[in-house]
Parts: sequence; structure tokens; C-alpha cells
Amino acid sequence: MRLTCNQPNRHALVARHEALDVRIRIRRYRTVFISDVHLGTKGCQAELLLDFIRHIECDHLFLVGDIIDGWKLKSGWHWPQSHNDVVQKVLRMARKGVNVTYVPGNHDEGAREFIGVHFGGVVVARDVIHETADGKRFLVLHGDEFDGVVQHARWLAFVGDYAYRTLIAVNTIFNRVRRRLGFGYWSLSAFLKTRVKNALQFVENFEAAVADEARRRGVDGVICGHIHKAEMRDIDGIAYINDGDWVESCTALVEHSDGRLEILEWAKIRSWSAIDRTLPDMLPSCGGGGVTAFS
Repeated sequence: MRLTCNQPNRHALVARHEALDVRIRIRRYRTVFISDVHLGTKGCQAELLLDFIRHIECDHLFLVGDIIDGWKLKSGWHWPQSHNDVVQKVLRMARKGVNVTYVPGNHDEGAREFIGVHFGGVVVARDVIHETADGKRFLVLHGDEFDGVVQHARWLAFVGDYAYRTLIAVNTIFNRVRRRLGFGYWSLSAFLKTRVKNALQFVENFEAAVADEARRRGVDGVICGHIHKAEMRDIDGIAYINDGDWVESCTALVEHSDGRLEILEWAKIRSWSAIDRTLPDMLPSCGGGGVTAFS
């Protein structure tokens, strides 16, 4: 495809590209929340997470569980350099003064034995009350304690985990094909969660249970992970927020300087910035009046 355009339009698009690139390079937030990274598994999108971390600055970083997948220690452990780089980057952030709080989940539950311990500038906590810049109080926890399968039928949780990883493996192959065809990342498992009735009911039950706990503790809302489904909605006066994951959706929750909370879909952000960066190269130096033809 070729765009025929005048020089002013070319300069305008190049300027837009440069401005967007600056915004992508550095994003400043008061607080960042990430969970369900599952380092140690093939499904972990460590490269995208590294890209995200390298493009942000923050005062507080919350690791909301399942950062390292301890369930894979005995079999199928996968630890490439990118996974090690994620750990080193987080520790470097802590050394540079970022307040890093680690709230373990069910896949890294071994870390719960170290509640209250500080290591490398990172504090381990069972759960935390976080107050935003505008005075709202949020309960921060992983959420597995509100998953009946994890709590009461652990063997079934392992079976479900195996099925989930099989789906992720299929998703990985599917996305390799998409990349070769020039398409961006797309999550098959996330798609199925929005279509399968039982999955929808599980998510709704989980969200309601977590919101009830926040209400019981007298806070304004809850920030959690566990179910790999980024969400931000009101449940009977309680703000329910799930920061998603870095296996399927590659999402993070961020707090702006004014206390406003936002879910970032990093894969989509990077895909659009990549598309935008190609535009200047598509525009030849030419005369004429505006965009006149596609060919």
C-alpha cells in the first residue's frame, strides 16, 4: 500500500509518531500492580513484561501473587534469561527506592512463610491496605483464598492447572502463526472465559466473594489477581479491580498521581505503537494536496 501525500502532512505524522514514542518510552505512575506472571513456565510473557517495566517509573510496585510458579519446580521448569531479567529488574527498582510489596499467591505460596520479612528491598505481606492519592482505601490480595477449588479440592486445582497449560500451549502456537501473518497477540483462553457459561459463573462468584471481604474490612475496594481476567467494576458499592496477568492478557493496574486507577493492556499498546512507527516510512516526500490515493 502506498500513500500519496504532501510534505506538511508527512511532517505532521512524523511529529505524531515521535510524540507517541516518547509517551511509550517513559510512563510515570504513583503505583503499579501486577500479578500472575508465572515465571518458570513457558506461557509466561516475560519479554512483554520486561518491556513494560522498562517503560515505567513508579513510587510503589505491588506484586499481587503467582509471580514465580512454584507448582512447576518438580517438572517442566522453564527459566530462560528473560525470566531472570524480570527478577533482576524488580530488585533493581527496589534498590533505587521503589517501595516493592510482594503478596504471594497459591502458585508461590511458599513465600507466605516469610510474611513480614524484607529481602533485597522487597517486603512480603499476606495482604495490604493501599490508600490512593485521592484517599480511597483498597484491600490488596491475591484472591486464591476465595477460590473453593484451590481451598477444598487441591487435586482438582492441579488437574485444572494442567488443562489450562495445555490451552496456553495451543495459544502460543496460534500466536506464532498470527505473528508470521502480521497480526498482534490474541488470547484464546481469555476469549473462552467470556463465552463459556461455567467459566463466567466461576468468575462472577469469585468477584462477589472478594468484594464481600472488602466490605467486611470496611474499605472502598479490592485489588486482586488469581483468575487471569482484568476487570474494573462496581459491585454493590465496592470497587472490584483485577489487574489481570502476564500469561494471557498482559495487563497491569496503574494509579496516576491524582489517584485515578487504570488498567493497561500492554500488548495492545505496544502493537499500536509499532503500527504507528511504520507510518512515517510509508509516506514519500512528494507534492500534491493531502492524501489523494491508495494503491
